[in-house]
Amino acid sequence: MKNHWVEIVAIWALVAISAGVLMWRFPATWHSPEFAFGTILAGAVALVSLIQLFRAQPQGFVKRLVYVSGGSYLILAIDTLIISLAG
Repeated sequence: MKNHWVEIVAIWALVAISAGVLMWRFPATWHSPEFAFGTILAGAVALVSLIQLFRAQPQGFVKRLVYVSGGSYLILAIDTLIISLAG
């Protein structure tokens, strides 16, 4: 499981960067970026599933899926809180 942390943290970083770009590029003037956060979360889960598809070892898939989805959800929840407090 130790070698899987690199991919988990990389996906978390992609989620954080995607959310940051979305919040910075599209400020909440005519829409709310929180609605696009669901797409980012779905993309993170799809990415870890796609990585699993090309792996030959099925051990630890559920743990990676839970870590990626849980961490991504936490990142997006914090970003939603930041948007709510800023606006």
